[in-house]
Amino acid sequence: MQTQRLTTRVATSEPRFVPYPSPGPDAPNVLVVVLDDVGFAQLGCFGAGFDTPNIDRLAAQGLRYNRFHVTAVCSATRAALLTGRNHHAVGMGVTQEAALGFPGYHGRIPRSAASVARVLRDHGYNTMAVGKWHLTPQGEYSAAGPFERWPLGLGFERYYGFLGAETNQWAPELVRDNTQVEPPRTHEEGYHLTEDLVDQAIRMITDQQQADARKPFFCYLGTGAAHAPHQVAEEWVAPYRGQFDDGWEAWRQRAFDRQVAEGVVPPGTVLTGRPSWVPAWETLSTDERRLFARYMEVFAGFVTHTDHHLGRLFDSLDSLGIADDTLVMVLSDNGASAEGGPTGTLNEAAAWLGLGEDVGTALEHIDDIGGPDANNHYPWGWAWAGNAPLRLWKRYAWLGGVRTPLVVRWGDRIATPGAVRSQFCHAVDVYATILDAAGVDLPETVDGVSQQPVDGASMISTFDDPDAPEHRTLQYFEMMGSRGIYHDGWKAVTDHVANQFGEREHVVGSHDFDTDRWSLFHLDEDFSESTDLADEHPDLVRRLEGLWWAEAGRNQVLPLFEFPGSMAHMHPGEHPPPEGATYRPGGAPVPVPQQPTSLGGFELTAYLDVPEGGAEGVVAALGDRHGGWACYLLEGRPVATFALLDGPVRVAAVDPVPAGEHVLGLRYEPGAGARVVLSVDGSDVAAAPLPGLVFFPNLTTAGAGLLVGRDRGIAVSPDYRPPFAFTGTLDRVEVRSGDPAARPDRATQVQAAVAGD
Repeated sequence: MQTQRLTTRVATSEPRFVPYPSPGPDAPNVLVVVLDDVGFAQLGCFGAGFDTPNIDRLAAQGLRYNRFHVTAVCSATRAALLTGRNHHAVGMGVTQEAALGFPGYHGRIPRSAASVARVLRDHGYNTMAVGKWHLTPQGEYSAAGPFERWPLGLGFERYYGFLGAETNQWAPELVRDNTQVEPPRTHEEGYHLTEDLVDQAIRMITDQQQADARKPFFCYLGTGAAHAPHQVAEEWVAPYRGQFDDGWEAWRQRAFDRQVAEGVVPPGTVLTGRPSWVPAWETLSTDERRLFARYMEVFAGFVTHTDHHLGRLFDSLDSLGIADDTLVMVLSDNGASAEGGPTGTLNEAAAWLGLGEDVGTALEHIDDIGGPDANNHYPWGWAWAGNAPLRLWKRYAWLGGVRTPLVVRWGDRIATPGAVRSQFCHAVDVYATILDAAGVDLPETVDGVSQQPVDGASMISTFDDPDAPEHRTLQYFEMMGSRGIYHDGWKAVTDHVANQFGEREHVVGSHDFDTDRWSLFHLDEDFSESTDLADEHPDLVRRLEGLWWAEAGRNQVLPLFEFPGSMAHMHPGEHPPPEGATYRPGGAPVPVPQQPTSLGGFELTAYLDVPEGGAEGVVAALGDRHGGWACYLLEGRPVATFALLDGPVRVAAVDPVPAGEHVLGLRYEPGAGARVVLSVDGSDVAAAPLPGLVFFPNLTTAGAGLLVGRDRGIAVSPDYRPPFAFTGTLDRVEVRSGDPAARPDRATQVQAAVAGD
C-alpha cells in the first residue's frame, strides 16, 4: 500500500479561510429610538403643539403610523421590540421591579428568544445600545453581574446608559459596557443625560463608520425622556410659560384639532370625553392651576430639549452621508404616564407610596420644578390630555396605554413621504421588519438553542403601499390585570383598575377579575374607543373573551398580576441580600439588592482615623435628597441625614471626633419608638426619632448604590456638596441588617470592636 504523503509546503497547500458573516446585499443601517412615556398626542407631528422640529422633519421625510401599539409599560415593550415575541412569552409580563416566580413574569429573557441585536451581529452588523435598558433583573445590576442579561449579554457589542427604569437627568447612574462609570460632568457644570446619550450615540456611529463604512450598524437608543423625573434647564421651559394656563381640556381639544387637520386621525374620529376622575380645570383653585400649568411647561420643555438633541443625531447621519441608507424608527414605549397622581408631585417616589406633598407645599417650591432639587411628575390630567383622543394612560390595555406614535424614515424606500399609515401594528413587528430590511432570515437555532416562534411580522409592505393589507389581525393585551384583545378590526377591553398609585380611589371600574366587564369597540370605524358596543354584540364579546383566554394560555399570561398579592412571589436574585457586609473606599456603587436590608433596622460601623486638626466628609451615602441616607462628619462632628419620602430627618453630635483611631456607629432602630442613633467608640452621642418608612423604591428603579468615603451626583443633604470625600483615613465600613437594639449583648460587641481595631 502506498502511503499518502502530507503536504508540508505552502506552495502546494490550499488555504481555507474562515468566512465572515454578512447580511443581505442592500442591508441598511438601522437606528431605533425609543422615547419613554410619550403619549399619542405628545409629539408635534402627532398634534402636540410642542416644538419637536427634528422628529417632525423625520415624519415629513418618512411615515407616521397612527395605529402602532405597545404593551403599556417600559420593560415589556422593550422586550417585545427586541425579541419579536409577546412580552409574557419571554418572561416580561410587567416591569423588572415586579419580576415574579412565574414563567410569564420572571424578567429573564430566555436564550430561546435571541434579540434582534444578536441576530444582526451574527450576520455581520455592528450593534450598539445607548440609554435606558430596563431588561436586567434588579438583583443583577451590580459589578458581580451576572451579565448575560446586560446589553452585551443580549447581542450588543457596545453600551452606554442606565440599567434601571429611570434615573436623575442631572446625575444618572451610568454604565459603560459592563462597568459602572461616572457622568463626565456635574449638573453644576451643565450636564444633562439626554445630551450625553446623544453624544455617545454619535461617537459610536462615527467610530464605526470611519473604521469600516461597508459594514452596517444597528443602534438602539432609549432616552430617559420623557419619563419622570421631568428635568430640564429653565431656558427650555421659558418658551412654554403661559401656554397651558387654560387647562388640560383646552389643550387636549387643540391637540385633537391639529390631529384632524393633519390627518393623524381619520375623519369622523370622536374626541373621548373627560372622565370623572380628571377634575374640570375650571373647578381648580388659582393656586392649583398655576402649579399644574408649571408642571406641564416643564414637561413640554423636556420633550423639546430631547427633540433638539435627537436632531443632532439625525444631522450626524447626514454629515456622514448615510441618512438615506439608514432605516430610522422613532416610537414611544407606552402612553403618557399618570404616576404623578391627581395633583402631580415634587417627588414621584413619594407619590408611589401616597406620600405626595399638598398643593401649598408644592407651590413653595414651584421654581424648583424641573431642576436638580425636584424629582417631579405632572398631574394625571395632563396624561389624559397627552393621549388625545384616546382613553386612559400607561399601564392600561385601553388605547391610551397601548397606542403610541411611530415615525419611520428610510430614504427612497418610502413611497409617499409625509403620509400616515393606518395598518394595525405592534412593537413585536419591529423585530421582523428590521430583519426583513437587512435580508436576514429568522434563525431556527442560536448557540444550539432552538428559537421559539416569532410573534411579529414585517411591516415593510406598508412602506411603499398605503393600501397594503394588515399583517396583524390578532393581538392580545395584558398589563397588571388590565386585559384587551384585538381581532379583525374589533377590540374588547376590560374595566379593571389596578390597585396601584391610589387609582382605585378615583378611577371608575372593577377591582376584581371576577367582576371585570368587557367593553367592545369597532376600531375600523371607531379610532378612539369612543362607543361601547358590548350590549349590542354580546356573542362577539364572548368570542373575543375566549380568544383572549386562548392567547393568555399560549403566551404564559397566567396567573394574572395582582398588586400587592403578587409581590409575595418576587423572583429571587442569584443570592439573597447578605446579613452583613464590609465595604471599603474606592469601589463602585453597591446596588440596593446586594446590600444588607434596612427595612427591619440596620447598623453601620465605620473604622476611621482622624488626623490632627480634625476630619470631615462622607463616610457612607446612599441615594440623594429625593430618597436615601448619608453618614458624614461635618466640621468634625458626626451627622446622619435620612431623606425619607415623607420628609428629612437629621441627627448631629455636638462635639467633633478627636484625632486618632475611632469607631463611628450609626443605628436605625425600628418599631413604635423608631429612632436613629449616632455613636463614637461605643458611646451614643446623638439620637433622633425616625418616624417615617426607611424604604426607597426610587433607588432600586434607578439602580443607585451605596458609596463609601464619598458621594456623587445630588447630595442627600444640603449640608455638603458631592463628592465631599472623607479627609481622614477610612479603613472600612461594616453594615449589618436587623434591629440593633434586639441584638444580644450589643455593648460588649461594640467594645470588642473598638478594642480590637
